[in-house]
Amino acid sequence: MIIDQTVRRVFKKETLESGDKCVSNFEPHTDIIVKGERDIVYGHKTFFSVETSGLVLDTILVRGNPKDSEYFVDLLERHEKNFKRYPRQVVTDGGFASEENLYSAKDLGIKDVCFSKSMGIEIEEMVKSRWVLEKLRNFRAGIESIISCLKRGYGLDRVTWKGVQGFGSYVHCTVASYNLVRLAKLQLE
Repeated sequence: MIIDQTVRRVFKKETLESGDKCVSNFEPHTDIIVKGERDIVYGHKTFFSVETSGLVLDTILVRGNPKDSEYFVDLLERHEKNFKRYPRQVVTDGGFASEENLYSAKDLGIKDVCFSKSMGIEIEEMVKSRWVLEKLRNFRAGIESIISCLKRGYGLDRVTWKGVQGFGSYVHCTVASYNLVRLAKLQLE
């Protein structure tokens, strides 16, 4: 695969789609993930759903580098399937922002939908007040600290288990470990 890729790119001057590139001889399932215009990361895109107590409720691993916005409604439907109701409020990062996603969430009965980047959507369309918007954005900042904790404190920054199944198992075990510690802390409070 690497030799074929090299021949095509170097000698034939072909441009390959990122999904057609092999970036690791040892882990050929590895995807190229472009994070905005900032960084290129190798691994798999992972979505987390987090609850107000700080527990991670759901984790989804996807192949390739799809747009976050494509998964917004799927994440909401997974929540409804797991908990038999949609959340009252939702806050996401800017990659999920679109008018279509906003109206889809409102149609599902979600009262407040906050995207960290409004993408031209009026605040009054997303949430009932600026105060709610600020509370939801602050909650989202807390989610970033949970993701940072998963990476730095629980080893999610470098998955060492082999294969795509190993990758998924590692991520889910990391989340389970984090949740167990979080539950213990909540019990002590």
